[in-house]
Amino acid sequence: MRANRGRDTGPELALRRSLHSRGLRYLVNAKPMGEGRATADVVFPRDQVAIFVDGCFWHGCPDHHRPATRNADFWREKIDTNRVRDTQTNEKLAAAGWIVVRVWEHDDPVQAAERIDHLIKELRTHPRRA
Repeated sequence: MRANRGRDTGPELALRRSLHSRGLRYLVNAKPMGEGRATADVVFPRDQVAIFVDGCFWHGCPDHHRPATRNADFWREKIDTNRVRDTQTNEKLAAAGWIVVRVWEHDDPVQAAERIDHLIKELRTHPRRA
């Protein structure tokens, strides 16, 4: 398990390359609200947008997650806990005015970057009111 990276994974790097090629600049591996446990993979502080790239196994992707056969109870509880934490993070950030975007590791990074680019441009063209 130590070989699993917490940051700079292949899917994260691919998404960041695609965002960067579109001229977008962002923070990497940052805490959107400056505190707490939640660390987003990509953060647009000015626009209050936090991007999380979720691994299919670790976050229980509905399409690709395959439950572990060894130590099944442990892993089921671990994945369920991750899902609950993801939901809590989404709610906490939304309550503070942030937009949360979750991208699965299997999502096409170019399409995900396109969605994010569109969101950022929309926010910069039509800012939200506090």
